[in-house]
Amino acid sequence: MPSFKPELMGKRREFEIAFVGLKPGIHEFTYEVDDTFFAQVETRDFSISKAIVKLQLDKKSGFLLLKFEIGGRSNVECDRCGNQLTMDLWDEFKMVVKMVDNPEEMNQNEEDPDVFYISKTESHLKLNDWIFEFVSLSVPLQKMCNEEEMGGPQCNKEVLKKLEEMRIIEEARNAQTIWKGLDKFKVEE
Repeated sequence: MPSFKPELMGKRREFEIAFVGLKPGIHEFTYEVDDTFFAQVETRDFSISKAIVKLQLDKKSGFLLLKFEIGGRSNVECDRCGNQLTMDLWDEFKMVVKMVDNPEEMNQNEEDPDVFYISKTESHLKLNDWIFEFVSLSVPLQKMCNEEEMGGPQCNKEVLKKLEEMRIIEEARNAQTIWKGLDKFKVEE
């Protein structure tokens, strides 16, 4: 998980929940994030026009159940032609946050990525890293338009033409080599 720069953390307090004052039961929160949220991260292959993060927090005695629902739109570079492409974001993530005496040790030994430990003395739940991670994971891995949209106004026609030429050349090369060597088995009449 990325860590945020200290000077930006003051601006990020809106992504903290003071859970100590909450009554047991379900509480809902909604957050909007855009590219300013991701501004300090240099290596990413998307931009977020707007993402909505809905969080359902179920407070229990000694632990919290979190359910994140991610929605919105991201601008990505098409894997096929390289032009900008807008894609929908959608995903759900669940976390269990347990309150213990030794959270650092417990987090180091925990193998389940959906379980996180905080100190029993903690009063705020910091969501920055989780929101960053879950929005990033919501960006589709395959970034291409549908086959029906291929060649449409958002596609780079020159790149698609070059890819088609390369496909034809490769098919011709494969067709020639597939029968190569079979001539020696040819029966003379």
